[in-house]
Amino acid sequence: MLENLDRLFVLLFNKNRVKIKQIETISRKDQTVFKEKVPDSIGWYLAGFVDGEGSFNISLRRKPDYKVGWQPVLSFNVSQKELTILLLMKNYFDCGIIKRRKDGLYSYDVTNPKAIKEIILPFFEKYHFLSEGKKRNYELFKKIAQLMFKKKHLEQKGFRKLVKIREKLNIGKGRKRKYTLNTVLESSETIRQVPV
Repeated sequence: MLENLDRLFVLLFNKNRVKIKQIETISRKDQTVFKEKVPDSIGWYLAGFVDGEGSFNISLRRKPDYKVGWQPVLSFNVSQKELTILLLMKNYFDCGIIKRRKDGLYSYDVTNPKAIKEIILPFFEKYHFLSEGKKRNYELFKKIAQLMFKKKHLEQKGFRKLVKIREKLNIGKGRKRKYTLNTVLESSETIRQVPV
């Protein structure tokens, strides 16, 4: 058990190249021990890494069968050329997926609302960000997540509030939105729900 922990620490601090299979062989029991016994320095390291490389997003999907016509999806992700840190994060958080993108980068993504509520948000409450931009984006993401956990996004008023908060998320940085604020708020799905 401790050998697996040592392997992760060596991997992290010495930047040794370890085959993916070695990391994937860590048992569930070892993952739990790792989470409980992880030094604060590792938690702060991961938070610092996400501060520079991570992203909190809310995407919108058209869903005509939904009352408001849209499904908001929470997403926490980190993208990198190498798998090492992403595998460490996946093993530490014990949720999410790692996939290879079309541009050749790897992406660690967590979109499960329960995992975001029970794992991701509590982690970043304990290990907060130093950069003002990431702090601001995290707080906006958390506000939207809390609306969704209370099911407010299923009603017109809550959904409109969510979309307006989302518009403030990740300002700049070449941000492209598939659906703009006006597109969403003026869509027939949304308009039909607005009381006269």
